[in-house]
Amino acid sequence: MPSVNVVNGKQIVVQDLGTGERMLRFLAKPFLQMVHHRDLIQAILRREVAERFKGSIAGWVWAIVAPLLAIAVYTLAFSGKLELPDRYIVTADKQLSYALFILSGIVVFNFWAEMAFRAPMLLHEYVHFIKQTIFPSDMLAVISTLRATLYTVISVAVLLIFQLISVGSLPWTVLLMPLIFIPFIAFLVGMSWFLSAIGAFTRDTGYLMINIVPLFMFATPVFYHQSMFGPPWDLVIYLNALTGYVDVMRDILLVGKLPNPYVYAWTLFTSVFTFYFGYWFFDRYRNVIVDVI
Repeated sequence: MPSVNVVNGKQIVVQDLGTGERMLRFLAKPFLQMVHHRDLIQAILRREVAERFKGSIAGWVWAIVAPLLAIAVYTLAFSGKLELPDRYIVTADKQLSYALFILSGIVVFNFWAEMAFRAPMLLHEYVHFIKQTIFPSDMLAVISTLRATLYTVISVAVLLIFQLISVGSLPWTVLLMPLIFIPFIAFLVGMSWFLSAIGAFTRDTGYLMINIVPLFMFATPVFYHQSMFGPPWDLVIYLNALTGYVDVMRDILLVGKLPNPYVYAWTLFTSVFTFYFGYWFFDRYRNVIVDVI
């Protein structure tokens, strides 16, 4: 039965919800917030996209040039030193296969790295809105992730065109790419909620990520395949959640096969857990954040 409390002379009905109903409300809350604030999300997203390359002559051309430059440099640096499993050699030229192998990993890593760099200072960027208006600060993680998604879509398009030119065809499994990117986006939103909340309390979080992210490029199988490690390290590396996403990406894009069900289940688990843990953590300290940033 609901109870009635009196706060500042006003009656407030407090519902006595069961554990199951409270859980369902928690699971639905972030999505209901997104729907409720969809117009605000669209407005700020349009502004952020417009300002991304503001003042640049080349503009969004850099979104195409950047992955091509990266693939050229990394391929020259690593292709002669590392061996690929046979299933990833999809062209007659092994170096070209290695270039595709690297680019598929870089697309995933750069998506994560952009959010990892920005999230700790995200609330500080919009501090004037948060302090002076009734602003849904939890939607900033969603907006910033969607902006990074647009940039990543361009990189994916470059990857697909590069593979089409190199191999001559694309596997049918490319149609399954949403099955990896939707969970990955949820993972990044949850990570952004957590890092932005921590970053509101201390700017050290931003400095920490500046030092950690470059190390993760080598702790993630971007330039190598995890099979080069003997057991049990070839499995331990999956504790780095990015490993699963990179692995699934390469299976559906390069190899043209369905991903390992255990690896895919792991990516789904990390996605759901990070999404809801991040939201729970942010929501828990939402009111305190306004006072500390």
